[in-house]
Amino acid sequence: MLDLIGIAGAVLFLYMTCIWFIAQRIHDLSIVDIAWGGGFVLLSWIGLGYVSEPTTRQIILTILVTIWGLRLSGYIYIRGRGKEEDYRYQDMRKRWGDRVALISFVRVYMFQGVILFLLSFPLFIVYTMDNGSSLGWLDYLGITLWLIGFGFEAISDQQLYRFKQNPNNKGKVIQSGLWKYTRHPNYFGESLLWWGIFMLALAVPYGIATVYAPIALTFLLLKVSGVPLLEKKYMQKPEFREYAKRTNQFIPWFPKKK
Repeated sequence: MLDLIGIAGAVLFLYMTCIWFIAQRIHDLSIVDIAWGGGFVLLSWIGLGYVSEPTTRQIILTILVTIWGLRLSGYIYIRGRGKEEDYRYQDMRKRWGDRVALISFVRVYMFQGVILFLLSFPLFIVYTMDNGSSLGWLDYLGITLWLIGFGFEAISDQQLYRFKQNPNNKGKVIQSGLWKYTRHPNYFGESLLWWGIFMLALAVPYGIATVYAPIALTFLLLKVSGVPLLEKKYMQKPEFREYAKRTNQFIPWFPKKK
């Protein structure tokens, strides 16, 4: 396993460094968001290539991560195409001034690379510890959770994209589709699908040791980089505050009656 971890770590460092160089070239730090999903895809294929005779579980895992990662990266690219740098990174440029290149390399690109690497340990454990056992209930539960989570993330992203494409909705808050049942269906979906991937890891020896990964990802989405930033941004709108009163923040449920 140490061999795979070393190879994956080195390749991921080069990957994030290359993305950083591109960001400097095009003057857009926010492309790191596009690189996020692609990084997991890269590590999953490194893991599959590390195995001499891939098992069914390892192949399924690679397919699931690849579908998720490519869709997410593609969506973020399409969503931001032709637009200026994301406001979060513009704020960083203002704070860091002339040192933005060096500081962003360490505090944005390398930091996200470390997080990505640590969250990938359920993948590493499957690629190194799977003994080829037949798929069991944990695997099927994991695939089911992944399918539900992926559906939530992909469908809600598409619903939001179409909503924003309509000029009549400028300045408005989406409250239809999956967004009727949770204020952040895309983040809920991402959390759920990674719990599904963890279930595949749980089906192999020592997989339980990677339980920290889905816990950490869910915590990041709920308390650090996902939900809190958007809630802070949109709570300034009266429409969103009313929406928040009747709609769950994260876990989907029927909206409260007025």
